[in-house]
Amino acid sequence: MSHHVSENVLSITDTEQQQRPKARRMRFTLNGALWSLQALWGFFFAGSGFGKVLLYDDALFATAPRAVAWYAAVPQSLIVFIGIVEVLGGIGLILPAMTKVKPMLTPLAAAGLTLTMILAAGFHILRGEYELVPANILLGAVAAFVTAGRWKLRPISPAPVTTRGVLGALAVLVALAVLTFAPTWYTMTNVQF
Repeated sequence: MSHHVSENVLSITDTEQQQRPKARRMRFTLNGALWSLQALWGFFFAGSGFGKVLLYDDALFATAPRAVAWYAAVPQSLIVFIGIVEVLGGIGLILPAMTKVKPMLTPLAAAGLTLTMILAAGFHILRGEYELVPANILLGAVAAFVTAGRWKLRPISPAPVTTRGVLGALAVLVALAVLTFAPTWYTMTNVQF
């Protein structure tokens, strides 16, 4: 009987030790936080920017100020340019780091988005749209964190192009198209503001 009990104790101890490495893998890491933020902010900026790019269409641009008041104060070409910057910045947060092809483009994209949010906050302050400034600050602060994280704290080393990297990049682009670009296009072309 005593031998059986000690086997159970050993069995429990072995099971606990096997589970500990799994728990360690789930811990918070700076690299994991950066990847999560890069993905979230990348999709957000790409989607937000795509909506602005669609305003190249004169009919959409004419109705846009009903949904977003500040559009009336900005030339159409500038809104489209901001949209292009946001789309490229959003993609730049993800693809260069993921594929490891020119990964230094990721902190540069994050820095560009930080600057965009600083300028947006200044614009909204000048217009007295103080309720929009906290979002600019949050978006810019996280982009600045990604800049610092990927520039100095957890940079990604360049590597040769791989099939896996190319397939991953294609998967991200398809996900962007399906999850952000298509719904944004559909909403903007089919919903009356």
